[in-house]
Amino acid sequence: MSVSVVVPCYRSARTLPALVDRLVSVLPEVAARHEVILVVDGSPDDTWSVASSLARRVPGVRAIRLSRNYGQHNALVAGIRAAAFDVVVTMDDDLQHPPEQIPLLLAALEGDRLDLVYGIPHQEEHGLLRSLASRSVKTGMSRALGVRNAQKISAFRAFRTCLRDGFEGLSGPHASIDVALSWGTTQVGSVGVHMNEREHGRSNYTPRLLVRHAVNMLLGYSSAPLRVASYLGFVTGVIGLVLGGLVLWRFVTGDTTVAGFTTVASMVAIFSSAQLISIGVLGEYIGRIHGGGLGRPTYVIREHTGAAGAAGLARQDGSGALAFTAARSGQGER
Repeated sequence: MSVSVVVPCYRSARTLPALVDRLVSVLPEVAARHEVILVVDGSPDDTWSVASSLARRVPGVRAIRLSRNYGQHNALVAGIRAAAFDVVVTMDDDLQHPPEQIPLLLAALEGDRLDLVYGIPHQEEHGLLRSLASRSVKTGMSRALGVRNAQKISAFRAFRTCLRDGFEGLSGPHASIDVALSWGTTQVGSVGVHMNEREHGRSNYTPRLLVRHAVNMLLGYSSAPLRVASYLGFVTGVIGLVLGGLVLWRFVTGDTTVAGFTTVASMVAIFSSAQLISIGVLGEYIGRIHGGGLGRPTYVIREHTGAAGAAGLARQDGSGALAFTAARSGQGER
């Protein structure tokens, strides 16, 4: 088995040296051929200097620098498309995902039973609010996007590199690796792993950003909001008919006194609300169609460092030309 480890990097200058040291100690034990791809996602600190230095100094380490901050999933797309080996492992840059747990993921991929494996923590490593927001996002993916086993999704994952063929045309600002991987396989599993507390800094994924990520996935990968708008229109129409029947009944039975301002106002408010919600949902979809037509890139690689970097990019320009072209025709943000 040959393995490419992809690490999106943002404000991780302090953790990358230790992470790379641990990776190069673990990977030779499980993979005859291996590489580490550090994708620096427009980090404002010294992360690129550290990553490029590691790529020059440590064999098998490559560093890719994006031209600006495109977002974690967009950075993952860049790294996955540059991967040269049979299996891709993705992990965070903050040492919460111990490299020593990678063999557990790879062992689960042995044979043909699974194509994608997630590492699920034995104990939740985040706080209550963050964990609640994360579970909400996963529930939304499971129900609205049809992603199986979404409750078992994590950023610590291993999958067969061939799955990227299923999203070679992926572009736009709101990339979601987990949704894209679900397009290529239903053979998904999980293994329990130990995860550490974050050693330096704080996570960039606040509850607010997680909610925004959930909304982006819902509107970018699903037509569920349009169906909800249709259901809302149907329900409010039924309510309007019931109210209209009630007004007529009271008129026939002589219970009507003064013209029912309250009833009319309530009906107008209900219908106006349904119309505005539906228009808002449609506006979001139209806005995304417009944004996708602008031709902004999913990511732009400013430079790369590492002995294997040129070979990896040459593979993209050759057999992976379509993936490289698609990479230059979308957009994104962290």
